[in-house]
Amino acid sequence: MIRVFLDTNVILDLLAERTPFFDSIAKVATLADQKKIILMASPLSFTTIEYVLTKFEPSESVLNKLRKFKILCKVCEVNEEIIDKGLNSNFRDFEDAVQYFTAIQSNCNIIITRNGKDFKHATIPIMTAEEYLNSIGF
Repeated sequence: MIRVFLDTNVILDLLAERTPFFDSIAKVATLADQKKIILMASPLSFTTIEYVLTKFEPSESVLNKLRKFKILCKVCEVNEEIIDKGLNSNFRDFEDAVQYFTAIQSNCNIIITRNGKDFKHATIPIMTAEEYLNSIGF
């Protein structure tokens, strides 16, 4: 089964229902709920999302959203090797490097993000949620 890594920005799109991005990432989440794909996420995304969303809504509401999202995805591991690779990579942004190497180590087939240019040295496909859905004829 295909392993789809979600970058933090698209998880935020989903949990904050940000338009115009929500519809396409919600469809990707539905595919995971239907067990057609496996969603993968970095543990860093959970902490970043909690930090960002609690600026706009109560902490308990944010934690409930994260709990529900966690049911749909598997959480990747971030370890010393990933941090070393990120620190010594040619990525301009360290967080993007950590996300990328986390996806690679977790055998993900694709990364879904809205910032594809941040992953220009990637060895796996980088797509928006809409591009991914189009690629599978959804």
